[in-house]
Amino acid sequence: MKKFLALGLAWGLAWGLGLLVTDVASAQVRLGVGGPMTGGVAAFGAQLRQGTEQAVSDINAQGGILGQKIELFIGDDRADPREGVSVANKFVADGVKFVVGHFNSGVTMPASEVYQENGMLVITPAATNPKVTERNMWNIFRVCGRDDQQGGLAGAIIAQRFKGKRVAIVHDKTTYGQGLADETRRAMAKAGLKDVLYEGVNKDDRDFTALISKIRQARADLVFWGGLHDAGGLIVRQMRAQGVKAPLMGGDGITDDEFAAIAGPGSEGTLMTFSPDPRTNPNNKKIIELFRSQRMFEPQAYTLYSYAAVQIIKQAAERAKSLDPKEVAKVMRSGMVFNTVLGDLKFDSKGDITNDGYVVNGVKKDRYVLYEWRKGPDGRITYFEAE
Repeated sequence: MKKFLALGLAWGLAWGLGLLVTDVASAQVRLGVGGPMTGGVAAFGAQLRQGTEQAVSDINAQGGILGQKIELFIGDDRADPREGVSVANKFVADGVKFVVGHFNSGVTMPASEVYQENGMLVITPAATNPKVTERNMWNIFRVCGRDDQQGGLAGAIIAQRFKGKRVAIVHDKTTYGQGLADETRRAMAKAGLKDVLYEGVNKDDRDFTALISKIRQARADLVFWGGLHDAGGLIVRQMRAQGVKAPLMGGDGITDDEFAAIAGPGSEGTLMTFSPDPRTNPNNKKIIELFRSQRMFEPQAYTLYSYAAVQIIKQAAERAKSLDPKEVAKVMRSGMVFNTVLGDLKFDSKGDITNDGYVVNGVKKDRYVLYEWRKGPDGRITYFEAE
């Protein structure tokens, strides 16, 4: 008998299941998407869900995978590791064999252990901590980059753009947030720039008065934030309210327009590292318009990364001529090039995107690039690739 990890709350607390095919009898491929569907970072859960749902709909309309339709199950991990394990166990009970998720690195890792023990393959669109793929597991892959790559770029950019300036580093004490902060700090130091403040806050804090006092005392010219958009937005809003004008710089954890909505006008000028935006690829024009016109959803950040994860599962299964997750995983590690909405990509033996990165229309794209939050033509503040 396969062992279920007992960590977590009762299965019944998992937020729910979504059945997205009309012909239940023909649904053979069971796929789950797990992420924070509710809570403070539900915007990212919506990205994962919307991208996966649309991919499933499109693939089913084309006949499914190996002639079998996909049945989709949705689990709400609430960005909590224990809830993530509960979702994973619920997916096991439902017979799910492939998973797109999770969003948080600290949730993805314990959930992936449940998936491995039960013969399930998982592709995370968003979990960036290096340890996600450094655990010698056959079943874990990701279509995003890693914090050691992102932090390396962020630290180098800070050392160049803020040479001789005073930089404060703040993180939310999570696997992702502190990991990104530490990698950035390391890269800064390597480039000869030492931070003037290194501080951790709780991810659920809402009053940052004490933190902002320390930032002011440190006379910071830049605040680097290792954390997500909800707390990051509040920090910016409260800094501006208390007269601190230093810009914020964050990573992919703030990549949702809700960041600007929370932060307010003071978010303009925020810097951010994130992967190449697949919305800028002309080949994706049709699918992007479909999201906007039919789903009434802007496919920003990890939406198309989730879509790509389902594309990869389909292509690998068809190459393997099998729906056995272990056979599919072997194909994914074989060096096969996958054609996706992110461009052409392939995996290394660990399950990371190879050094070739993303190849779009024959052009290699960097794993991470710099963005700046500013007003767009419609007057709203959002992120654009920095010049």
